[in-house]
Amino acid sequence: MDVTSVDEVLMCADPREWRVGDSWLAGGTVIYSYGTDITRGAPRRLLDITGAGWQPLTWHRDADGALSLEIASTCRIADLRALADDPTPGGVMRAELPGLDLIPPVCDSFVASWKIWHVSTVGGNVATALPAGPMISLLTAWDATALILRPDGRRRRARVADLVVGPAKTRLGYGELIRSFLVPAESLRQQAAFRRISLTERGRSAALLIGRRTSEQSLRLSVTASVFRPVMLDIAADDLSAGIPPIPAADAPLDIPPIPIADAPPARRRPTVATSAGWGVGGQVGRRRGESAVRGESVARGSRAVRADAAAWRTAIDVAAGRWYDDIHGEPEWRRRMTHRLGDEILAELLPGVATGVDDAVGRVTGDLRMERTTA
Repeated sequence: MDVTSVDEVLMCADPREWRVGDSWLAGGTVIYSYGTDITRGAPRRLLDITGAGWQPLTWHRDADGALSLEIASTCRIADLRALADDPTPGGVMRAELPGLDLIPPVCDSFVASWKIWHVSTVGGNVATALPAGPMISLLTAWDATALILRPDGRRRRARVADLVVGPAKTRLGYGELIRSFLVPAESLRQQAAFRRISLTERGRSAALLIGRRTSEQSLRLSVTASVFRPVMLDIAADDLSAGIPPIPAADAPLDIPPIPIADAPPARRRPTVATSAGWGVGGQVGRRRGESAVRGESVARGSRAVRADAAAWRTAIDVAAGRWYDDIHGEPEWRRRMTHRLGDEILAELLPGVATGVDDAVGRVTGDLRMERTTA
């Protein structure tokens, strides 16, 4: 679909060039399909960041040798999907990073052709902030943080789980641009479980849950698609719940001192016959500092973990969600019940013999997508 409001398209990845009426442009699957920027409204200029030359995937080691994965916002879904088949990601054996097993089913959750995978970007999916955005699900489950470039030349980090605050709404400020996402290797080393369901076979996600076993008696559960914004819960046996570190607060961003944006090439005009699509990120601050997005957010961010029991975790997610998402792809009460069902299965899978009240879920796999575990 034509975006008839656009007067100019620039090749630009420098937020200092941002002005009123701009939208960032990346992969090609939202702004041209809707004919507008659903996060900000009709754009006058598109700033295309695909020429920035950012490496799609980069492995880092800190001074202590700890491994982490950096995913550029311009990383295509096809590039991320290929990572799951790398026999030695980051220089380690693939079996040492079972968290990468999540990539194939999450990519399949786009319910898109290989053509879309070769155009759509990780950053675009996050910045668009649709409840069913599979990259939001994956990065939230991995405890990823976003590196954000600001128009004043500064940079900051924010957890992906806190960045998305509602449908097409994020905490990105005026002119801010997601540069990349940093995933700690610890999240990739932990066993994971995946569940997804849609109202129709291979339809849009109506509930997508990912669990990550943080110890033999605890897990971290992320809930997306059935809720307005990502919800995370720490779930553990009674005797461990007091020792689980709390999920960091949304209002504690990691600010980085001012440094030159050396990796952002200067803006240059681009012909308006471009075929890539885009995503906007400016101006959608979801809530004021200190204001909860939904009732009961403290349940997901409290100092204690939720007890590993079906009734306990169901109550916690009901309160944390506040209300359930409602659109043509599923009614709220059905999404709630499916979230409960999928969550019970994850508890049964990752905490066998520890989680209680989930006997009916043992060995059960609901949904139209499966996660295959890598053993070698």
